[in-house]
Amino acid sequence: MLHSLTPAELDALRLSLVIALRSVAFSLPLAVLVGYLLARSRFPGTLALDALVHLPLVLPPVAVGYLLLVGLDSRSAAGSWLQAHFGVELPFTEGGATLATAVMTFPLLVRAIRLALDSVDRGLEAAARTLGAGPLDRFVSITLPLMLPGILAGLLTAFAAGLGQFGAVITFAANVPGVTRTLPLALYTAIQEPGGEAAAMRLAVLSIALGLVGLVLAELLARRVYRLLGR
Repeated sequence: MLHSLTPAELDALRLSLVIALRSVAFSLPLAVLVGYLLARSRFPGTLALDALVHLPLVLPPVAVGYLLLVGLDSRSAAGSWLQAHFGVELPFTEGGATLATAVMTFPLLVRAIRLALDSVDRGLEAAARTLGAGPLDRFVSITLPLMLPGILAGLLTAFAAGLGQFGAVITFAANVPGVTRTLPLALYTAIQEPGGEAAAMRLAVLSIALGLVGLVLAELLARRVYRLLGR
């Protein structure tokens, strides 16, 4: 299939893979922290934090992209601060596409981590505590290995979902060839062009194949890790 793609389509594939990979790598540390807080902590504002984390799942993706654009435009307080102190300008850039993708897939990652934490036997953590293990030791030696299947499955699911992000990306990062034109945006462009039906079909089939591979790998990897852990 790849040999039939044009250079521009291959570039869109490359951008999709890079942006999806960077988005999950960027989200993972924060997702572990937020997932742990939601699963194990009870504090004022837990419900509000839970709703805020999952808000991108129920908002129109275009609305998410618009809010990012308004909040991080160079004329906004946050955008001007990033530009002045770090030289970072996110709208209409590859970094912006990565951020928009990360925001849209973050709830999937948090949910997978939270479910994995819920399945961890707290009795093992209590036993480690009675043996003198501190909170960090218990997390690294007991909790983290037991929740690893959920983390890996969440990563692959979020990665597969990131490959298909469209509304938030095109609103916040635009549709710039070679910069932010990912597979979904390339597919949209092909549909709009006269005679682009063949290109649109190639890109649609490729998108379906990538999504299926990601979901199957997530399930297989989770099963393998569960077997290694004897669960």
